[in-house]
Amino acid sequence: MTITVSAMTPNLGAEVGDVDLSQPLGSAEVEAIKQAFWKYAVLIFPDQQLTEQQHLEFAKYIGPLETSISTLNANEKSRVAAEIADVSNLDTQNRIWEEQSRMRGLQMGNRLWHTDSSFKYLPARASLLYARAIPPIGGHTEFADLRAAYDALSEDKKRQLTGLVAEHALSYSRARIGFRDFTEAESKNLPPVSQVVVRTIPENGRKSLYIASHVGRILGMPEEQGRVLIDGLLAHATQRQFVYTHRWRVHDLVMWDNRCCLHRGTEYDDLRWKRDMHRATISDIANTCEQERIEVAAAV
Repeated sequence: MTITVSAMTPNLGAEVGDVDLSQPLGSAEVEAIKQAFWKYAVLIFPDQQLTEQQHLEFAKYIGPLETSISTLNANEKSRVAAEIADVSNLDTQNRIWEEQSRMRGLQMGNRLWHTDSSFKYLPARASLLYARAIPPIGGHTEFADLRAAYDALSEDKKRQLTGLVAEHALSYSRARIGFRDFTEAESKNLPPVSQVVVRTIPENGRKSLYIASHVGRILGMPEEQGRVLIDGLLAHATQRQFVYTHRWRVHDLVMWDNRCCLHRGTEYDDLRWKRDMHRATISDIANTCEQERIEVAAAV
């Protein structure tokens, strides 16, 4: 049976039905999913009964898997596989975390607008988040269409942004919320990296902003001026007309394109309600500067 695609908005977000992601997919199904993904950037697969391994096997149809940054800390236990990012509010014993836990402080940054792994030299192409348990109130995920946001810019602004390179780091976004409790391994292995401000999505040729709370500065621009520019672009891109809000159901799998979407989690009572979410993340094909053939040294 051919998959069913039902758009949530004309350009951002679609539900996909008539497919069981726990089973191997045929080439026609995979191609149909990819075509919908390039168009809508956010796909929702409702009522998927997935084991951790089935989740990962489906993700591999989109590209190579990343390993979670939690693996940097050799002595830190995890309740999930190395290829899964645990974005839950649970400790290794499946208990709701303590108010002062380090992981809680680190993950509060997920409530800022961001793209996954833009702070890595090889950033993320796609993320696939699976809901195992959700709170009864709050805990939604908002997505912002960076393609539409770019299209809405003035021609003068587009010219200003062409060729600009930003410096991304996890430490930059966490500094915005006052978190600085990084381990030695995290500080050593997650240095600032360069990414373009405007990129082209190869599957459809669309231009897209590539910005995030992870940005600390614009290369070749005074720091304060660069911060004003990025904060202004974030405010522009997250206007209501560019945003889709996903209200989770248990066993939803949501896949989004990090190359052209911002996202953030909304608040919920994380010390009361369990929110058990597992994310598989797909690596991009290259650093964005390499993809856009921009020499970083020339931009400094």
